[in-house]
Amino acid sequence: MAKGKNTIFFCQNCGYESPKWLGQCPGCREWNTFVEEPVAPKSTSGAGGSWLALSGISIGGADTIKRTAGGSGTATAGKVGRIIDTDKAGANRTGNAGGKDTVGSRTAGSFRNTPTPVSLSRVEMSGQERFSTGIGELDRVLGGGIVPGSLVLVGGDPGIGKSTLLLQVCRNLSAAGRSVLYISGEESLQQIRIRAERIGSFSDSLKLLCETNLENVANVLQREQPEVAIIDSVQTMYSENASSAPGSVSQIRQATGLFLQLAKLLNITIFLVGHVTKEGVVAGPRVLEHMVDSVLYFEGDRHAAYRVLRGVKNRFGSTNEIGVFEMRGEGLVEVPNPSEYMLSGRPEGASGSVVACSIEGTRPILVEIQALICKTGFGLPRRTAAGADLNRVNLLLAVLEKRAGIHLSSSDAYVNIAGGVRMNEPAIDLGIVLAVVSSYKDIPISDRTICFGEVGLSGEVRSVSMALTRVQEAKKLGFERCILPKVCVTEQMRKVGIEVVGVSNVREAIGCIIK
Repeated sequence: MAKGKNTIFFCQNCGYESPKWLGQCPGCREWNTFVEEPVAPKSTSGAGGSWLALSGISIGGADTIKRTAGGSGTATAGKVGRIIDTDKAGANRTGNAGGKDTVGSRTAGSFRNTPTPVSLSRVEMSGQERFSTGIGELDRVLGGGIVPGSLVLVGGDPGIGKSTLLLQVCRNLSAAGRSVLYISGEESLQQIRIRAERIGSFSDSLKLLCETNLENVANVLQREQPEVAIIDSVQTMYSENASSAPGSVSQIRQATGLFLQLAKLLNITIFLVGHVTKEGVVAGPRVLEHMVDSVLYFEGDRHAAYRVLRGVKNRFGSTNEIGVFEMRGEGLVEVPNPSEYMLSGRPEGASGSVVACSIEGTRPILVEIQALICKTGFGLPRRTAAGADLNRVNLLLAVLEKRAGIHLSSSDAYVNIAGGVRMNEPAIDLGIVLAVVSSYKDIPISDRTICFGEVGLSGEVRSVSMALTRVQEAKKLGFERCILPKVCVTEQMRKVGIEVVGVSNVREAIGCIIK
């Protein structure tokens, strides 16, 4: 008989498994993403193939896990000998391991590791309140603070400040009296100490560990049971039960699954630091982002002073919020007013520059949109966009050509959002259009003018959400004139103290700046 294969092919993008190599993944339709890795050994324990069992870890001893919301039944993890479940009528059902159950002729031994369902109304909320990280911008992105027992993935380019931010979180939490465990697989204890001294002073409630063995890390988490744990990074963790190299698809999946179960069983909040690929996504299978509760990405040029923390996934809050930080010698510093920070250094009297207002979650952010239009020296004009969607820029250029009679087919077009921030909201369409026209006609736009609005293919300027909030933010920063969709203009808006100009199409908007 032929022996069974001991390797399998994994898709690095979505985790799809195949017994042979495939050029295109049937799951995510990506090309050349399959890698060959050893098959994880099957578990023979009664845990049903859990990540703890696959890693050879058992949570036993005196650790007790609440099974019902009302506290009517408890089960000792790893050693379940007697389970008593109490229903609303007060009737008890008792099952002895190895004995007989009252349900049919099946033995209770087959049900001893089966969890007991509870109704939603009986779920207790005690002990599940959020607590602050001590960093307001991070709390905003997390949805109001840290949820106990959650698993958070933090990704970003090398050197952008992931470890620095989490070390500052450790300092704030330890100063508040919470137990924190920082586990590093990339730095020594001395190197962490050097970074910590640059950030500030730390209390003794912060503990450090340098370890990459997954089983040892899990045992330390079980023994210490901190309130918050930092894993830096998940790609460096490896399990001896998986023969593949650290950072491979199998190792990352097993490590993330193990940390997920530990977070839920021990009620520990775990932050995972994730490396990113050249495409800007977390290295490893796409299933990694599906397993965690929240996914946070650091954006921005690591050579610039600012950083943007964006929530891509959040089971406990909005994914539209962003946090803005400035990198200094003492670490990351919050930027409470990003609009004022991003508009600093704006040129005066220069054509092709206009300020637009975008909404990120509940926060209005003012950004400077720059455009440069010049005659092309080749037959095919060049189009470049930094901070904005290139396809959206091409669409707006086509609208100007067709609806406003501005011929750009023989000109190169360069669009940039100053500060390196990336904006995808359609409300900045009107800002891009006015910046392009200003550069094309070489007519400066007033420094006290701001605009926002979505532009359609017919050249109409469509309404956007939270228009009054945008106007109030513009007034707060000293702007005197606001160009916005005509349908958004209200009497309350006119009382803000800023000139409100409503436009219904791009021709009217262009007429507001060419006078």
